[in-house]
Amino acid sequence: MDQSHFAIANNQPSELESIIVAKDVEKWYDNNFHVLRGVNLQVKTQEVVVIMGPSGSGKSTFIRTFNALEPYQKGSITVDGIELSRDLKNIEAIRREVGMVFQQFNLFPHLTVLDNVTLAPIWVRKRSKAKAEEIAMQLLEKVGILEQSHKYPGQLSGGQQQRVAIARALAMQPKIMLFDEPTSALDPEMVREVLETMRNLADSGMTMVCVTHEVGFAREVADRVVFMDEGMVVEIATPEDFFNNPQEERTKKFLSQIL
Repeated sequence: MDQSHFAIANNQPSELESIIVAKDVEKWYDNNFHVLRGVNLQVKTQEVVVIMGPSGSGKSTFIRTFNALEPYQKGSITVDGIELSRDLKNIEAIRREVGMVFQQFNLFPHLTVLDNVTLAPIWVRKRSKAKAEEIAMQLLEKVGILEQSHKYPGQLSGGQQQRVAIARALAMQPKIMLFDEPTSALDPEMVREVLETMRNLADSGMTMVCVTHEVGFAREVADRVVFMDEGMVVEIATPEDFFNNPQEERTKKFLSQIL
């Protein structure tokens, strides 16, 4: 299906001012399931983009292509001026600039919170243990769990574990943060604290791309909302236009089910 009629043309920044440029991205699973169908998206530095859509629409797969966690077969993706190719040096360079937070926290259960946060900076960024711990403690304070630094993940609530995961990603000092439904595995009362951490991160000027169903977060924090369905970008708009005046029938139907 051609995307040209969808309401996206006037809501894309130029490539020159974009830190992420995805052009005509296509992906298949097992050569028969067409999960991404010519997806285009540009994200500006310090912009917060929220991607919404029904289950199976390709949104999580799409953001996972930004740091080569998912390969793609056609099109191009450029992150911070580096084209994402099969070249491992390019992939490693991009991954150093892109932090990611998943649905599951993926913390090492046998390491303390502090050790979870300092592990990658020490091994990948080659920071001294003292410097890595100094930065880690600052980040744990930033996400509101400094007092938990010497506990183990199993001693924390789900919301606290997810904030450790955010601090761990930030410890690599990325230019871009990707969030793949970071609150979907949490109990409702824990969602607020994680979203508050993400709001503070957005306020600090971090470039963020978030796959989420949290409408309140999208309304308050996003610069643009992207709606995906059946592996395509259907509509891109400001939160005000997206929620109050959607253009596409598919978007209207989706919103009628979640609002």
